[in-house]
Amino acid sequence: MGIVHFMNVREGDCIWVKHPSGHNTVIDVSNGNSKDEEDMSVMYENSSGNHQQKNYPVNPINYLKKYEVKNIFRFILTHPDMDHMDGIAELFLNFEVTNFWDTNNTKEMDTNSDWGNYKAEDWEFYQEVRTSEKSPKVLHLYAGSKGEFYNRNEDGSSGADGLYILAPTKELVEEANETEDYNDCSYVILYRAGNGKKIVFSGDSAGKTWDYILENHKKDVENVDLLIAPHHGRKTGGNEDYLDVLNPKLTLFGNAKSQYMDYNSWNNRHLDHITNNQANCVVIDTNGKEGMDIFCTYEKFAHKRNPNTYYNEEYDAWYICTI
Repeated sequence: MGIVHFMNVREGDCIWVKHPSGHNTVIDVSNGNSKDEEDMSVMYENSSGNHQQKNYPVNPINYLKKYEVKNIFRFILTHPDMDHMDGIAELFLNFEVTNFWDTNNTKEMDTNSDWGNYKAEDWEFYQEVRTSEKSPKVLHLYAGSKGEFYNRNEDGSSGADGLYILAPTKELVEEANETEDYNDCSYVILYRAGNGKKIVFSGDSAGKTWDYILENHKKDVENVDLLIAPHHGRKTGGNEDYLDVLNPKLTLFGNAKSQYMDYNSWNNRHLDHITNNQANCVVIDTNGKEGMDIFCTYEKFAHKRNPNTYYNEEYDAWYICTI
């Protein structure tokens, strides 16, 4: 069992899992180069009916420091898109990273091009660290991999940090390298919380990935408790059938422009979902007596969602529900 933090990091991803073992897993990073946090008092005073929390993101490096994190046991880059490595150099500078899970992609970028809101330095750092013989240890892991610390205990039994890789396969990575559609080589990870609860971290996985998962790991993903929506909840994530199989009790969406979001696929199936734009950061405590307790850092949304909400000082967040 552990604590999962789904951070509000603009139109990108960053997830922190605090494991009972003491290990910290960070999956992707975004908004790590922002210099100043927004004025939270303005946020609480002026937010309108649609909450607009995407305008008040957190810097994940500052967020981790607030919780006195010193070491990251594993950093997982789901795939080589800049909205998943925005601030990777700063992250590695501020924290000791032991293991780095990377896909064996061959993506190339022109460092002389216009990088917009991103930094070419992050791409250059990524290329350096993934080929370095120094720490961290770089791992290319594929679907079904078993290993000490991530899903095997020292005695060889299943468990450890509860991370089970559903994708990619070597073939998916090779095909992504050929087509240059790198969403098809995204990591998809099943987190077994230790009390029978299941969380799926989806990266930007799309149709080919979910075709493979449903054919080979269908039982693993049936009736999950929590889904981190693929591709931030956009219409380009998943395939036609995956939601019918996963049937998640709750799904968390990242930030993206509304016209790209796949709300209808959830609404038509009467599936519950919460967005960063509504809730800001979401904290999942898998240790609840009746299930997983869900909290959010935006008080106004918590009150709207649950009139009986209460404040949790440890998470600096308000209770939403239990799943």
